[in-house]
Amino acid sequence: MSQTLERWIGLQYAQSATAMMASISPTALRKHRPGFGQSIAPSKGSVVASPVLASYDPDPDYFFHWYRDSAVVIDALRILAESAPADPTALEHFRDFVKFSLSLQSLDGRELVQAPGWRARVSADFVKFLRTDADLAAAHGEAIAAETRVNADGRLDISSWPRPQNDGPPMRALTLLRWSRSFAFDRDLDEGATALLQADLRFTRRHWSTPCFDIWEEEKGLHYYTLCVSAAALEQGAAWLDSRGQGDAAQACRSESLAARRMLDDYWLAEQGYYRSRVLESGARSQKQLDISVILAAIHGGFRNASHGVDDARMQTTLSKIESLFDALYAINHNKPPGRGPALGRYAGDVYYSGGAYFFSTLGAAEFCFRAAAGSSDARAFVSRGDAYLETVRAFTPSGGDLSEQFDQHTGTQTSAKHLAWSYAAFISCIAARRAVR
Repeated sequence: MSQTLERWIGLQYAQSATAMMASISPTALRKHRPGFGQSIAPSKGSVVASPVLASYDPDPDYFFHWYRDSAVVIDALRILAESAPADPTALEHFRDFVKFSLSLQSLDGRELVQAPGWRARVSADFVKFLRTDADLAAAHGEAIAAETRVNADGRLDISSWPRPQNDGPPMRALTLLRWSRSFAFDRDLDEGATALLQADLRFTRRHWSTPCFDIWEEEKGLHYYTLCVSAAALEQGAAWLDSRGQGDAAQACRSESLAARRMLDDYWLAEQGYYRSRVLESGARSQKQLDISVILAAIHGGFRNASHGVDDARMQTTLSKIESLFDALYAINHNKPPGRGPALGRYAGDVYYSGGAYFFSTLGAAEFCFRAAAGSSDARAFVSRGDAYLETVRAFTPSGGDLSEQFDQHTGTQTSAKHLAWSYAAFISCIAARRAVR
């Protein structure tokens, strides 16, 4: 490519920031799901995983507010806001996000059971995709925090979907804590953020050890990613609670965080040389044990100078194992030019859409390297390794800067959801980590 990596990074960073904003409070859009008898008018503060109005035609319908994805995006928004503190726009988006998230606490699936007229509006060939009355009846109170996703208008998702998923509250708690450290809140925002953070920490403290579905919403069990971000949220939340004079609650969070980290220690497979991603509720051995979600846990959790973070030698070995896996597995990684790292997917045997490389997987590995460089005596090697991943992302990004969810492992063509907000957020956080170490 004619332009330097540095120039491309600057251009792509700006393009990613603009494109990510299209998923935050997309109130000008309307999403129609005629099969489900629904029209969605997004609320302020909602964050859709993709603003593209697709309906599995062939791209997937990602016009939902996922708890985990929205936390990742709002955390990237914080990074943008830190570089432009005089711009009030980002803080207003954060305020809307807090209000929207608090409003979800009043959702009650029992109301849909008691007034089932909505089912008559669902097309006959979509009935098989609906939640059961028993499932809906259980969706109220604290269980709402494990809903995985909701409609962008703040209503419950009526489709049958893998639930519960317990990574949303700790991820949101981590995002809230980072915002609170970076910005001064007025009284109204402080009250809202405090109420939401208290609820997320309370949920995490009670449910971190409860089996749930993994980050990919595929298998039920106890998952490295969920355990790791829960431990991080509880540890950081304990410090925040102490600062608020809530010593008993802080000690409870700290105790549960230590218990979660002890459980994570058991995920190390010495013979294989990596942290396994899951222990299934069924007791069966998963075929997805070597999984990029472990690396994402390290950067999202943010542990430093300790186990289960980027400085952990075992975590670094896990990344090397993942590199080797996809280097051999994907055709686009064969005969790659010097200076380019492997494109990374999720796990071996992935069959979702192309089952190919993911932008947030490859960018997550790059961010891991830049973060590891900050505490390493071999910083230059880590930075070079991170830049090699960025060269791969550059090679498969069109000139317009569009980032989908995947790029095909044979052709490099972008596949699955277009304009994935998480892909743009991953680029922003990756480059922030690079700039910090450089």
